[in-house]
Amino acid sequence: MSTGPGPGRTVELRHLRAFLAVAEAGNVTRAAAALRLTQPAVSRTLAALEQHLGVRLVDRSTHHLSLTPEGVVFRDKAAAAVAAFDEAVAPGGLRRWPLRLGHAWAALGPYTTPLLRSWQQRHPETPLELLRIDDRTAGLTRGEVDAALLRGPVDAPGLVTEVLLCEDRVAAVTADGPLAAHATLRLADLAGGPIVLNTVSGTTTVDLWPPGARPAATVTVANTDDWLTAIAAGRGSGVSAASTADTHPHAGVAYRPLVDAPPLPLLLARRDAPGHPALPDLATLAHEIIGQNIAR
Repeated sequence: MSTGPGPGRTVELRHLRAFLAVAEAGNVTRAAAALRLTQPAVSRTLAALEQHLGVRLVDRSTHHLSLTPEGVVFRDKAAAAVAAFDEAVAPGGLRRWPLRLGHAWAALGPYTTPLLRSWQQRHPETPLELLRIDDRTAGLTRGEVDAALLRGPVDAPGLVTEVLLCEDRVAAVTADGPLAAHATLRLADLAGGPIVLNTVSGTTTVDLWPPGARPAATVTVANTDDWLTAIAAGRGSGVSAASTADTHPHAGVAYRPLVDAPPLPLLLARRDAPGHPALPDLATLAHEIIGQNIAR
C-alpha cells in the first residue's frame, strides 16, 4: 500500500505534521512518539514528502537530524499551512474570527492601549488578540499570527511591510551604575563595557557602532525579559527603541536618550497572501491613532 504522495497524488496534512515534528524534535524516534506513530511510519512519510518535492529536507548524516537549507525554508511554509488549517477548523471559529497581532517586545509602544481600546469599540465582532512571540517576525512567517509589529529591517521572504513611524533609540543601563548619572548618552559611552544583545527577537547588533569603535564584548540573550535581567544585574548595557522604556519599566534599569543612534522604523507586517479580512482596518486604525497622538 502506498504511504505517500506520488504521481497523481497530493501532499496531505499528515506529511506536513510529520516533517514539522521531526524538525522540532531533531530525531525521528521522538517525533514518532509526539505523533503517536511508529518510527518507520514517520520515516516513510518524511521520505514520501521529500520525493514529492524533489529535495532533501532533512540531513540524516548524524544521529541528531538537522534541516537542509531547503528544509529551513519549507519549515516556515509548512508551519503556516498547518496553522491556517487548524485555525480554519477550530470550533467556534466561524462565529468569531480573531485578528491575531504579534509583537516581539514593545508592541505599538505608548499607542498600544489606544489601539486596543479603539479597536474594541469599532470592531466588537472581531477580537484583536495581541500576542508576544519571541521571534524575529513575531510568529508571522510560521502562521501563528495574522499581522505583526516589527522593528528594524526585516528580510524574511513573503512578507509585506509598511512603516508606521520611526522611533528614537534609548540606552538601557544599570540603574545604580555610573552611566545612569548622565542625562543623555552616546554610542561611544556604551562601547567601553559589554553590550547585551537579544539575538532572537532584538534589532541591535554591533554593526550599530562605527567600524573601529565597536564594543569589545557582548552578552547574548534570547528574549526581552532576560535582556532586562542581564542589564539590571550589571552584566552590560543595551540599546532599544524608545517605546521599550514605556512598555518595559524595570527597577534595575535606567533608560537614557541615545543621541547619536539612527531612528528605528516600526513596521506593520503581513504575509504576501490572502489573509484576515480585517487587516486593512487594522492598518488604517494604527495610522490614525499614531497621527492623532503625534499631532498633539
